[in-house]
Amino acid sequence: MYVRTAPTQRTQPLSDPIPDAPADPLLARLATLCEGRGLAALGARLGELADLVSGDLSACEAELAAIAPHLPPDRRASLVARAGGHLLDLGGKRLRPLCVALAARLGDRGFDSAARALAVAVELVHGATLLHDDVVDLGETRRGAPAARMVYGNAAAIFAGDWLLIDALRRVRRARVPGTLDRLLDVIDEMIFAESVQLERRGRVDADRGAWLRIVEGKTAALFRWAMWAGGRAGGLDEDACAALERFGLHLGVAFQAIDDVLDLDGDPQATGKSLGGDLREGKMTHPLVVALETEPTLAPLVAAIARGEAGGEALGAALERTGALEATRALARARAGEALAALGALPRGRARDALATVAQAAVERDR
Repeated sequence: MYVRTAPTQRTQPLSDPIPDAPADPLLARLATLCEGRGLAALGARLGELADLVSGDLSACEAELAAIAPHLPPDRRASLVARAGGHLLDLGGKRLRPLCVALAARLGDRGFDSAARALAVAVELVHGATLLHDDVVDLGETRRGAPAARMVYGNAAAIFAGDWLLIDALRRVRRARVPGTLDRLLDVIDEMIFAESVQLERRGRVDADRGAWLRIVEGKTAALFRWAMWAGGRAGGLDEDACAALERFGLHLGVAFQAIDDVLDLDGDPQATGKSLGGDLREGKMTHPLVVALETEPTLAPLVAAIARGEAGGEALGAALERTGALEATRALARARAGEALAALGALPRGRARDALATVAQAAVERDR
């Protein structure tokens, strides 16, 4: 083990009506978690957020579930379709589609069919990266279940990721929201470059905050940026408002990844669906490790030994507490969430903007 501490009515009509649906289970669970941690006000706002977007997220979920059945009959049973469907069936936070939905609801057009297509597309791009990551990282589990590569093989998982990516690009093209396809292609280019930087640094034990930030801004924050900008464009917002949404997405993405880094070393595997220290065993330097090494450079041999599987994590857990590395990372996440909140000042007031503020705050309070 590493170290674990004690717990810290729609305002716009839809252009394309969809059936009413129960509140999103993740948002409801987060609300319960917040209430259990003395964050009742945030929990109540999450409940309101679930009420606002439950139909939007349910519509996205229905489209994600229908992807494989819409294939020609001779391709539905292919290894690639089954591998892609395996990942989509595992669900997920759906935070990126939520960002698209809320950004679109800031505008006059609301969450119409075009915005819904973009919301589904951003989740497909995210899913494609997860399929590819599991092959590169030799990941065995994903969201508490066997990774697609463990069930269908590495090749099928890689091609399934490619298939989801192509499907996403087609959806964006069909949505015909100006600029969204070109921007998504640029974002994918950023993501690939960030993956390349991370691959080149794999197994390198050093305290380089700049490298960590470059990787995070490319791998994680870039897609959040696009989700916010694309949602704003679909909703009919002007360029200044969309630029503010992009800033929100950038800071939200960094905050989100910082908390992911904390949970990798201090999370509950039952909640996260991942074993503790997985990123380190994959040779990745997360933010708490960078902070710990900055404070105590003599930890480098221990970190390297753990990464090689030659040492346990008990001593590292003590070092993370001693150096305050986990709290420093949480502080970074809170600071970036604050920057995201500041970006909302340029956006129209209303329930959607309030909901985005709730998303930023909840991102740093989550346990998965």
